Amino acid sequence: MTYNLLRKGRVGQVGGVYHITTVTRGRIACFESLENGRKVVRELMALQHTGRAETLCFMLMPDHLHWLMQLHKGKLSDAVKLLKGRSARAIGAAIWQPNYYDHGLRHDEDLRKIARYIVANPLRAKLVAQIGDYPLWDAVWLDETLSG
Repeated sequence: MTYNLLRKGRVGQVGGVYHITTVTRGRIACFESLENGRKVVRELMALQHTGRAETLCFMLMPDHLHWLMQLHKGKLSDAVKLLKGRSARAIGAAIWQPNYYDHGLRHDEDLRKIARYIVANPLRAKLVAQIGDYPLWDAVWLDETLSG
């Protein structure tokens, strides 16, 4: 099944909240380099500054990104393409696989619970003993995310 067939009929709605997961080509650990990771984070923030998408939470693992965001304008696929394209150009390499997974959150889903799950990724992967030791993440509910 081709990538386009997987996306067929899926529409990101302005105002919707989405959990995006995307991985690097060949699952190469591009973001073990803090410099590369910071370039992706800058592009996440740039998308927010344009008003296209609000980042609620992100976790940049060595070979993939979890991004909890609210779409404010345009198409979801365009926001993801912009993030991936701009971050790849900033790093200077085609780092991302062309596809991504998105989960549109329902109104009854607990955003903070999902953010805690996203932020706990390095703990589950045993990359760090405590989340404060991992540098490439953020959440709008920072205090609640850590303590809840």
